[in-house]
Amino acid sequence: MSVIVEPMPLASLVTLVNEWGTRPREVAGEQTRPYPAVAGLDLGVPSGIDSDDRALTRLADRIYPVFAATGGRERTELLTALLRASGVRPVVHLADGRPAAGWSVTAPRYAIAAAATLALRDHLARYGGARLGTCAGRDCADVYVDASPTQDRRYCSVTCQNRARVAAYRARQRG
Repeated sequence: MSVIVEPMPLASLVTLVNEWGTRPREVAGEQTRPYPAVAGLDLGVPSGIDSDDRALTRLADRIYPVFAATGGRERTELLTALLRASGVRPVVHLADGRPAAGWSVTAPRYAIAAAATLALRDHLARYGGARLGTCAGRDCADVYVDASPTQDRRYCSVTCQNRARVAAYRARQRG
């Protein structure tokens, strides 16, 4: 059964990787904490497509290297492999009774991976790879999408940025 998918919103993709990814959870010391509820997360797939925490963790772990990649070539090769693995393909389907361009996968089990990789594909095609990254905070490995006008984001949140600034200030005061 073919399933139509939409690119996952980037905010949902970042949440998926940060909350289910092994690396961000380990660095934050959250391995034993329960996963959040998926119910409020827009995954870009039709309702009724379920995924368990193990499947979301595997997906997050496959996506994390795209954010962590340091070069454009590496990032595009990783993303191309993810697109191939998800089996996503272009289709024309009816939306509100009118033909519309879209994306589909052959089975529901590939839908969330396809929606996630489509979000990354669209973002990379529009902005390039410099706007994806992992937090530079000492005790953080969360991912982020840089939407700043200066394109110089290095931290996943203001909290991590402030921790780094305070640590740098205290180091200067000691030295």
